[in-house]
Amino acid sequence: MYYSSKRRGEDGIAAIIDFLLSNARLVLGVGGAAVLGIATLAVKKLIERAGRPPDDEKPDKKMTDSWEELGLVGASPKLLRKGIEGVVMKQITAATKKADLSQPAPLPQPQKNEAEANPRRRRMDLCVLTFADRLQQYYRTRVCLPADEVSRAKQRALDIATEIHAFLHSKHADMPLGEMTLGGSLLDDLQVVKADHACLLIPLQLESSLWTPIAGEDTFLGHPQYCMVRRENLEYFPRGRSYWDRHLLGGYLSSRLVAEQLGKSIMESMNWPSLIGTLECEVRPVLGSPALKLEIRSLSENSSDDEEKLFISVLPMVRLGEMTLAAQPEITGSFDYVWYQSLYTSETARLASLDQSGGGSEVRRKCLKTLKAVCRNCPALHRLTGAQLSNVILHMSEKESDWSESAFADRFQQAITELIGYLEMGVLPSYFKPAVNLLQGFSEDDIDEMGFMLYCAVSEPEILLI
Repeated sequence: MYYSSKRRGEDGIAAIIDFLLSNARLVLGVGGAAVLGIATLAVKKLIERAGRPPDDEKPDKKMTDSWEELGLVGASPKLLRKGIEGVVMKQITAATKKADLSQPAPLPQPQKNEAEANPRRRRMDLCVLTFADRLQQYYRTRVCLPADEVSRAKQRALDIATEIHAFLHSKHADMPLGEMTLGGSLLDDLQVVKADHACLLIPLQLESSLWTPIAGEDTFLGHPQYCMVRRENLEYFPRGRSYWDRHLLGGYLSSRLVAEQLGKSIMESMNWPSLIGTLECEVRPVLGSPALKLEIRSLSENSSDDEEKLFISVLPMVRLGEMTLAAQPEITGSFDYVWYQSLYTSETARLASLDQSGGGSEVRRKCLKTLKAVCRNCPALHRLTGAQLSNVILHMSEKESDWSESAFADRFQQAITELIGYLEMGVLPSYFKPAVNLLQGFSEDDIDEMGFMLYCAVSEPEILLI
């Protein structure tokens, strides 16, 4: 009678242990679940021995089981990388078979769907997804944006751009401006996690006979992306012949003065509160930032503070010849006459061209978006932006030919390895301007933190998908 009661208690404890094991991987991760499983199996086997009759096993068999338990408890963590999950599953299978043999034959019952009849099996199936499956699931659920969210963000950005265009043409009718356009990752289908930022490009119309772009390599700064715009022929065409002469600084067009004029007009002169009813959203200039930026909030009561927030960066642009320059004081710093040559358009076009020539699989862009989402969601990697990640993909494309859909997980893991190599050297050359080091702005602590996180992901890539 006592023995029978003990078996019922054992079943209850075993059920609790099974529940813990099936959910530990979700809470502790793969490595933690394996360690917990090893220790729990040893305890479970001790419980089984306590409930057996004294003469159910031979002494030498008991001794063998004891050594197995000690081996499980004292297993080296290095085994986690060498198939420890297989060892755990083997032990679970053996214990399950032994329990089945000790139970009486079950009565015949009507057959049910296997998934419905065994929810534990369903949970186990979810736990044994391959990394490629997990990565595809992460891309679908965490990377890609809902179409309606993207559409709303684009429409709001377009409404804001229309208001700014109308105001500047009415307030500064003599200011020669080109056609304003929206740009950035939101328009290029490269935005991830949230549709929360866009760029408004305001091109300045400059007379090609009066203005000449100076490449960054030819300036005293020597930075390939820090360019200048020089005023020409002042002896024949004195100051005042061009509208933009009022923004000259030492014979060069000042990006700071241009940004200040547009900033005063857009941020201060425009009556944004009066447009709430028209735009059906609240627009606020972002104060205290060197960049010209607007914050747009939804008026919906059902939306949270961060759910319906959109930022629009206003970028004055200069296009002369093949060079496209932007006034971005948040990048160029205290150099008032320096214009920044962004390579975003060239990099994005190159990625799209490579994907198109490779059969239209778009795995490069898919890999880039996944990396961007991982870095945005992981605090240790949030310093890595699309600029560094897109160049990693472009460099990989020079030596890797297989960019098929089936190679998505392999290319993702390869990108992690490539990033570690660049961080170890402290140098990530720009694809279009190799003299530019895209890691130049990172401190040693930043590089160490990012490198450690990526190094851990080499053996356990699932940690990046949390």
